[in-house]
Amino acid sequence: MLKVIQVRLREAGKITYFSTGGLKFKAGEYVIVEQDRGLEYGEVVSEEEALLETEVERPLCKVIRKTNPWDHRQIEKNKKRTKELLQICTRKINERRLPMKLVESEYSFDRSKIIFYFTSEGRVDFRNLVKDLANIFKARIELKQIGVRDEARIMGGYGPCGKELCCAKFLKDFEPVTIRMAKDQNLPLNPTKISGLCGRLMCCLSYENKTYKELLKKLPKMGQEIKTDKGKGKVIALAPLKKSVTVEIAGGKRIEVKF
Repeated sequence: MLKVIQVRLREAGKITYFSTGGLKFKAGEYVIVEQDRGLEYGEVVSEEEALLETEVERPLCKVIRKTNPWDHRQIEKNKKRTKELLQICTRKINERRLPMKLVESEYSFDRSKIIFYFTSEGRVDFRNLVKDLANIFKARIELKQIGVRDEARIMGGYGPCGKELCCAKFLKDFEPVTIRMAKDQNLPLNPTKISGLCGRLMCCLSYENKTYKELLKKLPKMGQEIKTDKGKGKVIALAPLKKSVTVEIAGGKRIEVKF
């Protein structure tokens, strides 16, 4: 068995399993972890778990230690240079007339690598751009093409519900989202009502779908005729979260029936 924790790399990076190396960590703590090519920092987002080796993707990197005051100063210094990185990279993109939109940039914790995130409608040959940036910053350069959902995760913001975006806050991976899920949750099929900031269907439709399906199993179907204490009627609306249905009885009167 392996003792592992889940760590979200950097501010809104991927959530990954890391070996604890026998050390103890709590959710919410910031840690320094080893990566393939250098050190990174991240936030612990789970309690310690014991997993079989077959359940964990290899290679499994480990947590080095908790962050200290010096580490946090280093992280802040790296963040302050982000604006400069973006300005220089944007200028080089324009000079080479590349069809790409720069979204974000960041240093690795030890400054051995700089990552630039961008969106584009197609593939981009950025080999010469990488050479330009490597000569300027004297560091290993990595350009990552991302989709609109990843862009929303990185940029952050608030959804229609008024809460911080799920993708930026706690979601580990993006799950497929379909219109069928919106229908099952009795939502209006209006794109402006069921789309997130990224313009795609909201992630919550996917991870909440299982709950809705379980609740709907306990309710009668739409159009079904049922008995109520007011007489027989037809189900004309479902409210799975309230565990109730709206029934139209004789005379056109509508009543709410709990289950």
